[in-house]
Amino acid sequence: MLQKIVKNQNFWIIIAIVAIVVGVFSYVDNSEFGGADGQAEEYIVEANPAYEPWFSNIWEPPGSEIESLLFALQAAIGAGILFYVIGYYKGKKSAA
Repeated sequence: MLQKIVKNQNFWIIIAIVAIVVGVFSYVDNSEFGGADGQAEEYIVEANPAYEPWFSNIWEPPGSEIESLLFALQAAIGAGILFYVIGYYKGKKSAA
């Protein structure tokens, strides 16, 4: 019974996370929040005006805040996977 509640709870947490991400995408249109990438691009164009990038993005986020959200989401997913693996092997070692 407890496992079913925990599984159900995890499902709703995942649904809430997806809803927050989709909500941010739909409500934030044109936000301005600069980061290191924008500053690097400005410096490169200033240092060499004839510079042309090797490739272009497939999809450009609608605003810098969305880009920051995606970066943070990527970091959180990576940390979750990393610490899951660490916990798995620690639990496996202590069970043996």
